[in-house]
Amino acid sequence: MTTVTSPLAGRAIGLAAVPDPVFSGAMVGPGTAIDPEPGTTEAVSPVAGIVVSLHPHAFVVVDEEGHGVLTHLGIDTVQLNGEGFELLVNKGDTVQRGQAVVRWDPAAVEAAGKSPICPVVALEATPDSLSDVREDGDVKAGDSLFGWQ
Repeated sequence: MTTVTSPLAGRAIGLAAVPDPVFSGAMVGPGTAIDPEPGTTEAVSPVAGIVVSLHPHAFVVVDEEGHGVLTHLGIDTVQLNGEGFELLVNKGDTVQRGQAVVRWDPAAVEAAGKSPICPVVALEATPDSLSDVREDGDVKAGDSLFGWQ
């Protein structure tokens, strides 16, 4: 069982509330989403593992069980071309749970006309393989978001 923890402080809102049909419809995979606190912050790894995909606005870490977790910083933020995002690790790096991966400012994302909401998705998972999914309430970075069988 993999425990996936929050990459950010904010409020858990669940994928259904994400303003993007690809995420709200769980087409990428099941999971939850965080409405982040404003202000410059560091998005941290939700699991210990290897960074297999790294973009300014999104990253995937695969744990030792082969579970890939996507953290997507904001919606449509690929259109910002990396502006306002600072990579703190490299693709291929091994990271610990809670290690800073990307520094960014959700308020700057909002100022650019994008949603700062951050989906945290279990890639190639089925909804029934997740348990204890947080879909409401305040969370701190490192709080449990869901378990993955």
